[in-house]
Amino acid sequence: MAKTFPESAMVIRAISPNITILSVPFLRFNKVKFGGRATIVKLATGNLAVFSPVGLTTEAKSAVESMGGRVNYLIASDIEHHMNLGPWKQEYASATVIGPEGLYEKRKAQGNEDVPIDIVYTKDNKHSLKLPDELGSVFDVEYFDGHQNKELVFNYKPERTMIQADLVFNLPAHEQFSKSGMDATSGIWTKLAHHFLNIQGKGQQRFNWYAAPADKPSFADSAKVVAGWGVDRIIPCHGDVIESGGDDVFKRIFAWNLKA
Repeated sequence: MAKTFPESAMVIRAISPNITILSVPFLRFNKVKFGGRATIVKLATGNLAVFSPVGLTTEAKSAVESMGGRVNYLIASDIEHHMNLGPWKQEYASATVIGPEGLYEKRKAQGNEDVPIDIVYTKDNKHSLKLPDELGSVFDVEYFDGHQNKELVFNYKPERTMIQADLVFNLPAHEQFSKSGMDATSGIWTKLAHHFLNIQGKGQQRFNWYAAPADKPSFADSAKVVAGWGVDRIIPCHGDVIESGGDDVFKRIFAWNLKA
């Protein structure tokens, strides 16, 4: 049985006037302390974009209301970060759903709620697809079709902030487990994951070369695009926020891909 956590374990933090994160404890395979995180960005229009939605708790709804309440976009950042789309779409029915190719079919096969993906990124349209102007004017987007999880990576240009799901990890997940009553670093499987999915050493560099790519040349091409953004902050779904110096971190952990 999967471990469940109380709603009170969610950590809500405004990291800037326009960005709020919802951090939750999450156990991958019910063993590895990965953590989970949704990111909410308030656009200049007052509309909200929600990336990788986590559980729609009372606290999450309150965070949305505190930012104006107008959820206009729900973004499934890859084919893994979609499990809470149904409740969010039910609550914010007019929201446009954005996700990668294959997600709708995967959800249908798994018996998830029927949530149409309104804007679908594919290998063929990734360079021609245009987002609505209120979104496209402030975000760079790169679709890693060569990633195992089909990653959509965003750069919120006004704050040089990368928002993504499973492209960059920063374990241990201290913030995400801070209200859980659990030690974010304990357990053999968690310690093993930390070796490969932290931003020090060579572990994540090896992971990004051997494990993450499904198509190494395409993966490398996408990594080179993101390396050109010059981001400062990186918000991962798994692990602590990289508050500054994100450009150096990215170029270090993707060094082999960038040379490919």
